[in-house]
Order: sequence, then structure tokens, then C-alpha cells
Amino acid sequence: MRKFLLATVAAAAISGAVVAAPVNAETLRWAFQGDAQSLDPYSLNETFTLGLLGNVYEGLVRRGPDLQIQPALAESWEIVEPTRWRFKLRQGVKFQNGNEFNADDVLFSADRVRAEGSDLKTRLAGVTEIVKVDDYTVDFVTEAPNPILHYEWATWYIMDKEWAEANDATAPTDVGAGKENFATRNTNGTGPFMVTERETDVKTVLLPYEGWWDKPTHNLTEVIFTPIGSDSTRVAALLSGEIDMMYPVPVQDMARLESDPNTDVLAGPELRTIFLGMDQEYDELLYSNIKGKNPFKDVRVREAFYRAIDIEAIKQKIMRGLAAPSAIMISPFLFSRSDEIERLPYDVEMAKKLMAEAGYADGFEVGMDCPNNRYVNDEKICQAVVAMLARINVKVDLLAQPKAQYFAKILRPKRDTSFYLLGWTPGSFDSWNVMYNIIGSPEESGRGKFNVGGYSNARVDELTDMVLSETDAEARDAMIAEAFKIVHDERGYIPLHQQGLAWGKRTNVDLAQRADNQFMLYYVTKN
Repeated sequence: MRKFLLATVAAAAISGAVVAAPVNAETLRWAFQGDAQSLDPYSLNETFTLGLLGNVYEGLVRRGPDLQIQPALAESWEIVEPTRWRFKLRQGVKFQNGNEFNADDVLFSADRVRAEGSDLKTRLAGVTEIVKVDDYTVDFVTEAPNPILHYEWATWYIMDKEWAEANDATAPTDVGAGKENFATRNTNGTGPFMVTERETDVKTVLLPYEGWWDKPTHNLTEVIFTPIGSDSTRVAALLSGEIDMMYPVPVQDMARLESDPNTDVLAGPELRTIFLGMDQEYDELLYSNIKGKNPFKDVRVREAFYRAIDIEAIKQKIMRGLAAPSAIMISPFLFSRSDEIERLPYDVEMAKKLMAEAGYADGFEVGMDCPNNRYVNDEKICQAVVAMLARINVKVDLLAQPKAQYFAKILRPKRDTSFYLLGWTPGSFDSWNVMYNIIGSPEESGRGKFNVGGYSNARVDELTDMVLSETDAEARDAMIAEAFKIVHDERGYIPLHQQGLAWGKRTNVDLAQRADNQFMLYYVTKN
């Protein structure tokens, strides 16, 4: 098996050649373990959904193969005042239905992404006003200087105001609430591909958009995406040539695919952190035999769970080495002072002692929620956690479900969970994203949107606000380090690892593997 190396993100992000000009036209067939749950680009803040839609829709900026920010629907931008950014929009761009792109679409998209039901409200966090200067110039006014304003905008996709209004799709659709409108199953972006056929959980067909403003580097005439939940079926389809590309590759099958002369495995680090969360908000756990109180409100119980997890066993036996154990809630690639915080060591006896001190020497029962088709070996990791916690007399009732049912169950506002596994890649590749979305105190404003367990610390929230507007890099890093240390000391979460990327492809396919695990079709050539 190819060794999992934590090299630099830029080096690991690019695998395969990006061809400068199209050659022979081809159909690309590819598979993932699950499907996008909506085609509405504001419905679900999830990497796969946003990655798929990033081939159809575009933001004012985009990320290249090395994840560097590039101009997209905005040709350029500048800070004209400390709290005012000015974006010059690209002229001559048309949506796939022929409508012209202009500033009205940006203002409409800004209102829509911040509306009730949107899962991406934080894309415009701290923005107080959006001003149309002219048809191709837009100003964003912030409440304080914001050095990372546009860092997440590669996945804030701009929608066509006229199209949305004509099709009664001006409001975002809420996946968790089961609401739909025309945008749920139909698209109209400015990007390089158009969705021409869509059957949820079965097949999605995309064709190149001939009117795309940029120069295509791919040579694809058709793309057929098929979700294949079974690992073995996905691998068999690649080996037989039924599909040309698939991910993730099950770690146990990497050597098999690498030994086949017709297939390759691309492996490298991903920026996603996999972690365990515990409900610390409810006074009584929803799923437990402990009544009248919540054991997870006791830091000793949280630490006992943390110390009971044998992370090296998970790395070696479950992930086959394709993981990097983590001590904090962000990839070390994305925070320069990450090595200042060390992971708590695995120590069953200490865990038992802590449980006894907290009054749970005999343990207790608790329900656990886990996806079974979202992260690499997600259900197997959860099964391992169940076995490890049994060593400290905790009986875990595991509920593993497909991601559609899983996210609908655990995410706010429903938040129907006591103990769960989740993964997170910060869309901005910056610590503020994690601090605001995952460890921030849940608020109506959108702070803590994905803080399912309800962890809360006022100082962390204060630091989060300061980090958003701090322009001195050293001072900013000090604030981030303080916040992560607080969460670590309070055992607010149990970070597990950064999972590795493992993509499989036929040898006649060249592509770019990005460390954010987004598969961009416009970098693909098939020979």
C-alpha cells in the first residue's frame, strides 16, 4: 500500500496532469459512496454536495488545484476602506439559460444565502451592507476589518435572480426540514457543466456548457455520476472498467487497485477532521439510562471517553494507516501553532478512575449516531468506539444511517442525538471557520450552526469575534491558540484524526486531486 505521507498541502493537492487543451472527446463515468441531497447550492454545507455543484455553479472566487484563491465571477477585488471591499464583476458571462450575469444576481444571492433555511449563512458573516455601485461593481461593507472575507466564497455560488424568481425558487430549500422548490432538482449556473438528467440516489448526467466564459482544459463530452454505497461494488466497477473514477477507495482495497495495471490510487492528506461530539446542552440526555441529569456535563466523563479511545488502533486497524491522529479540531496544515496542543493519551485505567470519581463506576448506557456512507470507514470507526467504551463499562447503542437520514436527525434545529461522529473541513481553510461553526455557542445568528452537542464557552466566543477582524497574523494566531487550548482543556470534543484521501481511477484518466476532497471535472482529461 502506498504510504500515507503528510507532505505540504500544495504538493499533495495535485495528482495527475492537468492538460492545457482538450484532446479526444470522451464520456467520464464516476462514482461516490453517496449522492448530493439537493441541487440547491444553499441547502447543505457539505463537501460532496458543494463539490458536485461547483461544476455547475460558480462563486465570485474559486480555488485552484493547489487551493489558492483565483478570480472567477469577480475579475478583481480591493479593500477601498478598512471595512469596505470592492469586487469588479466579470462582464459577458451568461447563465446556462442565456440570462446575463450582473450585480443584481450577486445582491440576490447574498439575500438568499442569508435567508431562513440556508445552510450557508456564515458565508457572509460580519457583512453589514452590500452596495451595488454599478452593474458590474459590488461593495461589501463589514462591521469591522475582515482579512478573510472572501476565503469561503469559492462555495458561495451565485444564482440567477431572474431564473429563481420565474420558478418560485427565491427561498433556499431546507434539507433538514424536507422542504423543496424548483432549485432542489434543477440548476442554472454559470459554470463549465450543466445538469441535464437527475434521478436522486440513482444517476446524474452533466454535459459541458458551451457558453462558459473560461477556456475548458477538459476533453469531456458527457459526465455520468452514479452513487454506489457498497465499497466492494464500487471497487469492482472500477476494476471492470464500468466506471472511470471513484472515491473513496476502501483502505483495504488500495493495494489491490494499485497492483492492477489498469487502475491507479491517488492517496494524500485531506483537510477534514473526524471527531466525536457529546451533548452538553440538554439537562438530560435524549438517549441514556441516566435520568434527571446529563453525564456529559461533567468534564471527568468527557475526559474518560476521550482517554478510552485507542486512536492508534483506529489508525492502524480501521484506517490501515491512512489517517493522522489529531489533538485539535483543525488540520495542522491550516494552523501554524497546532503542535502546541497534544492529544490526551489512551489510558483505560485513568478513564475508569475518572468515571468512578464522577459517580459512574458501573458506567451507563448512551445512544450514538453515525453515518455509514459519508466519511472513510465511518461506521467501522463508530463500531470500534463502541467496543473501546465497553472497556469502561459504557454500553453504546449505535445507530448508523445513510447520510441523508443522519444529517436530518442530528443537525440543528432538530438536534436529536446524545453522542455522535462528525467530520469538518473548514471552507475558508482558516481556524475562524471551525471556531464559529463547530465550537461557537449556538445562536440564532448562525454561530454554532454545526455545534450539535451544544458546547459553550464565553471566552471562546469572544476570541472568535476578535479573530474575524484581527489583521496582525501573530496576534491572530495567539487568539486562535488560546481558543483551541480552552476547548482541549475542557474536553469539549474528542478529535480523532484527519482522514486520508484515496481516489481510484483508470490509468487513462488524468485529474487534479485537491486536499479539500472536491472533484472538479474541468481538470479531467480521458485518453
